Amino acid sequence: MSIGPWQIILILVIVLIIFGAGKLPRVAGDLAKGIKNFKKGMTEEDKPESAEGEKTEVLESTSNDDRVEKKDKAAQG
Repeated sequence: MSIGPWQIILILVIVLIIFGAGKLPRVAGDLAKGIKNFKKGMTEEDKPESAEGEKTEVLESTSNDDRVEKKDKAAQG
């Protein structure tokens, strides 16, 4: 049994209903980041990272989270 075009359309409609059109780009971006990090983790051998690299990564993710929260608050009114 394979997935046909009607099943794919039905799945996409359900996803659109659950997440809404406004959040789909963010959900897709988060999914892409997760896949990228997974692939990066699979290719890296147990290499120690520098402390500076970790700090920069944390700061970038924090500022990105702040922007997303502001956008959500603005959308809610």
